[in-house]
Amino acid sequence: MIKKEEIQSKILQAAQEVFTKYGYGKTTMDDIAKAMGKGKSTIYYYFTSKEDIFKAVVEKEFLLMKTTILTEIAAKEDPREQLKIYVVERMHGLKRLKDLYHILRTEFIAHHEFVEQFRQQTDQEEINIVTGILNTGVERNIFYLEDTFLTSIAIVTALKGMEIPLLITETDGDSLLEQRLDRLLDVLFFGIIKR
Repeated sequence: MIKKEEIQSKILQAAQEVFTKYGYGKTTMDDIAKAMGKGKSTIYYYFTSKEDIFKAVVEKEFLLMKTTILTEIAAKEDPREQLKIYVVERMHGLKRLKDLYHILRTEFIAHHEFVEQFRQQTDQEEINIVTGILNTGVERNIFYLEDTFLTSIAIVTALKGMEIPLLITETDGDSLLEQRLDRLLDVLFFGIIKR
């Protein structure tokens, strides 16, 4: 017998493909059921609406991205490497999810409460990750910072400001993304004041 979690996972996978292909507004429960090869009643057994499915898809993908980032960070000892991994993996993770990200920023904005709650949750999680890295760097005398929390907010905010130019309007591929991320990391690590 197939477990409930497996069926839900298959629904979310099928839904993600359909949302990516048609967008949120044009996708129907019939489309998701057809992509999964099941009846609509199967979908409704696990999810009450298309909105619930979309929310679950977004949460699943961002959890996967966060897990990847944390795993990569844990594999490094040096806080400088950890911070670089956070920046690079975060932006590459968003690039892989650019279609869902675009739907969130455009079509799904009507569901402002969900988008706002999700944004606040992910912002806080990112700030916590960066604060942990910076605290380790300060403890090891690698970073000199008076306030790691405020610095974390600044880093997360700067990255959010780069999302649209880097991910939504990006046409020159990964090399330009890498160059821009390298410049950002140079500023983070070395500042802009001549020494």
